[in-house]
Amino acid sequence: MGTPIAAAFSKILAWVRRRSTKVKALLAAAAALCALVALKRMVKNPTHFFVASEAIHFLGILVLIYKLATLKTCSGLSLKSQELTAVFLAARLLCSVSIEADIHTVLDCLTLCSTLWVVYMMRFKLKSSYIAKLDSMPLYYVIVPCAILAALVNPHTHHARPVRMLWAFAMYLESISVLPQLKMVQNAKIIEPFTAHYVFALGIARFLGFAHWIIKVYESRGNYMYLIGAGYIWFPMMLLAETVQTFILADFCYYYVKGVMDGRLIIYMPLTLH
Repeated sequence: MGTPIAAAFSKILAWVRRRSTKVKALLAAAAALCALVALKRMVKNPTHFFVASEAIHFLGILVLIYKLATLKTCSGLSLKSQELTAVFLAARLLCSVSIEADIHTVLDCLTLCSTLWVVYMMRFKLKSSYIAKLDSMPLYYVIVPCAILAALVNPHTHHARPVRMLWAFAMYLESISVLPQLKMVQNAKIIEPFTAHYVFALGIARFLGFAHWIIKVYESRGNYMYLIGAGYIWFPMMLLAETVQTFILADFCYYYVKGVMDGRLIIYMPLTLH
């Protein structure tokens, strides 16, 4: 089992796993709240959370690049998730350049270039190791709803409407871009180490992005929700998207941590992810 700390942690995870779904949800909410409080006390500027989120996403992509470059295989990796990632990063980068170039622009540019390299390797150089039959989610199931929602619900700012719609589209697409990867994991039942590290990095990045907005709302006593269009539903929708993408990855992160604490390199997943 490893160290006593690892053994104790494994026992806690085993106890949590035996609880009902309702109890698990309450425990997850309590853990998230404790993490938010800790982050609020440790970091004074919430903007740093968003920068950290983007940086961790970039590091996750570097893990994939290392895998593809050294092992010469892309097995277990979803091409569709990588393509969706490239789409929302390109959309967000266009918005960032047209609004205000800053550290976010640099990080998005680095992550986009890295993601495009991964897509290129999967489509051409390592195509024989790509398991297409497990990567079965149609892209239009994800892109079309996001595009429609972006046309209907986008921020009220002084920027041109196409820019506002593109910004909203990038946010909505980012929130569910990992679904093909999680569907592939569910189909395969296991996930190899490098892909697992990448998905876990996404989970951490999503949580930090979620923490950024929650703390912003808390510090402004709720007034931050109305800074972009008074009474408009854009901010609640953005907060909902952040919440969705955080909880989509929460279950995977649980099994990842359990596998690591048990000393396993291969992460075994249940039949369905809740």
